[in-house]
Amino acid sequence: MFIGYLFKISGTVVGLFIPKIMAHILDEIVPSVKLNENYIELLLWSLLMIACALIDRFCNVFANQRAALASTQAVNKLRYDLYEKMLTLSGRQTDKVGIPSLVSRLTSDSYNIHTCFNIFQRMGVRATILLFGGLAISATLDPIMTLTFVATLPFVFAIVFTISRRGVPFYTKVQSSVDGMVRVMREDVSGIRVIKALSKEDYERERFDKANTDTVKNELKASGIMAASGPFISLCMNMGLVLVIVVGAYRVNIGAAKPGVVVAFLTYFTIILNAVISVNRIFIIYSKASASAKRVFEIIDSENDLLIEKLPEDYRENADAPIVEFKNVYFSYGDIENEREISEEKYVLSDVSFKLNKGETLGIIGATGAGKTTIISLLMRYYDVTKGEILINGRNIKTYDLSELRTMFGTAFQNNVIFADTIRENISFGRDLSEEEIVRALTASDAYRFVKEKEGELDHVASIKGADFSGGQKQRMYVARALAGKSEIIVLDDSASALDYKTDAKIRENLRNDYSSSTLITIAQRISSVMKMDNIIVLEDGKITAQGNHEELMASSEIYKEIAATQLGSLS
Repeated sequence: MFIGYLFKISGTVVGLFIPKIMAHILDEIVPSVKLNENYIELLLWSLLMIACALIDRFCNVFANQRAALASTQAVNKLRYDLYEKMLTLSGRQTDKVGIPSLVSRLTSDSYNIHTCFNIFQRMGVRATILLFGGLAISATLDPIMTLTFVATLPFVFAIVFTISRRGVPFYTKVQSSVDGMVRVMREDVSGIRVIKALSKEDYERERFDKANTDTVKNELKASGIMAASGPFISLCMNMGLVLVIVVGAYRVNIGAAKPGVVVAFLTYFTIILNAVISVNRIFIIYSKASASAKRVFEIIDSENDLLIEKLPEDYRENADAPIVEFKNVYFSYGDIENEREISEEKYVLSDVSFKLNKGETLGIIGATGAGKTTIISLLMRYYDVTKGEILINGRNIKTYDLSELRTMFGTAFQNNVIFADTIRENISFGRDLSEEEIVRALTASDAYRFVKEKEGELDHVASIKGADFSGGQKQRMYVARALAGKSEIIVLDDSASALDYKTDAKIRENLRNDYSSSTLITIAQRISSVMKMDNIIVLEDGKITAQGNHEELMASSEIYKEIAATQLGSLS
């Protein structure tokens, strides 16, 4: 930036002297040219004028290249900082902002900042120097005409300030509208198969059209306000031009000014006029970028609410402590700071307590919305508990560094994703796993047999979102990804919903045989997926209604018996 500014300032200052040199040539050199006299001086001054123009152009082009480089590098770093911050947001913060809003902040908002940063370096310096430098040199040529023109500038600046001040809130609304449009588009793209299956193309088209129209309306309001500045500025500047011409003609007529000075002054007026127009354009771009910057730094400057607590001084490691322990855990997706205001029925989880020892298996079963996945979200600290505490190896999870905590887990979520990368990278996921470890995990999840059929096998590049795999194949790859890292705790969240009973049973058997040293937590809708677990939790409306092994629950839990009778009866 410094080098760019140096060249921009140097070139612009040199360029400002061109009209003054022209005035000197017209008023002093040309009248003295007689026959062969003073042609050398005329040539030299003409060459000086050409040299100034070339220096101005070269410096300006070079400075613009530096501006493009600086703005690109700066916004590249800004996007990285924003993306890095997005990765560290808690689930509560992400829910509050929304994924579509995060996407638009990372894309359109950062682009607006990039444009503003670039224009400020290119136009901002040059326009300012041309404006004030042009006025200063004009004053040396003819102070009276300069004062005539300066009288119009306060009106121009008042217009720019007033209109740009009103424009910023409207551009904030524009970006909020973009968030809504991105949300609809994201939902439609993700659910395109459902939309087609239910023949709801027209309905979704109307939804998108409404979101798109709202965005356009807000854009037109913002642009309409900002566009009003142009005509008003042109009116003021043209009135100033008329006054300058009238005053200039009068002063030439009375002999107070020379014609070359008037010509040079009109050139400076054009330069100043273009500078004012540039300043107006900068303010329009700034209004957009200011709204975008506010949204970007709202995320970057936000404090992470998942704070790391210090270990108590009296803490001692206990090798016999349960690997996982929930102690009277309550949780609500509401405002955690106002937990006293949360009524009992608004808790997603209420008074959840259980223990799980190393190497044991735990099954969690319950109706949809019972809070099964929420338990995993709290265990991996995507959210903090509202009340109670969660311990891992006898230590509160709030005392773990988040990366240390989450590397303990191998997870296969119900809403997982296959990335547009090789199968090897989809399973390894940047963990530097050997081919042997990857194959072992794929074999255990019963995925290796269809992977071997793909061209390139482990180096086969999956389509976006794994479109070239069936639902059951994708689920088996999710399980393989969870198993491959040799994690202490393996979490399978409804990872068999797309599998037939035979494949599900085979995977369970492989887990018992090959991964018996890991602690396994399985969330499932099927009794068959959890019935051989050491301990099973039955959840209903966020509360544990029963826990024990299969035989104990068949004897004590009416809910579990009812589910078993429905599902196991249908299997027999």
